[in-house]
Amino acid sequence: MTDKLHFSLVSPEKELFSGDVDQVDLPGTEGDLGIFPKHSPLMAAIRTGAITVYAEGEQMQYFVQGGFADVTTEGLTVLAEKAMSMADIDRDALRADLDAATAQLEGLEGDAAFAVQQNIDGLMALIAN
Repeated sequence: MTDKLHFSLVSPEKELFSGDVDQVDLPGTEGDLGIFPKHSPLMAAIRTGAITVYAEGEQMQYFVQGGFADVTTEGLTVLAEKAMSMADIDRDALRADLDAATAQLEGLEGDAAFAVQQNIDGLMALIAN
């Protein structure tokens, strides 16, 4: 039997996924992360973008906006501020989020501006697809 990674994706509304997988790719604020079974423990902030879950030769994608990824010896847990299946994305709602983030960017500097710009970049990439 091959090793599996236990993965849980949780938003404030509900748990979107919980199960054993082969790999999870995450949009980290410091760069993209590929998490495999037996990965070293870490905690990372995640940015707006897509989480790709690989299991049993299939891929599933989820949209996330903000939150944290926690890798432990038990597996990977993503606590997302906002998350949904890519199939459930409402493009009009994404455009509204993009407009709000763009307005928020005005007057910000430093790390705050960087975080909002990452959100804008992620929203624009999802709208383009």
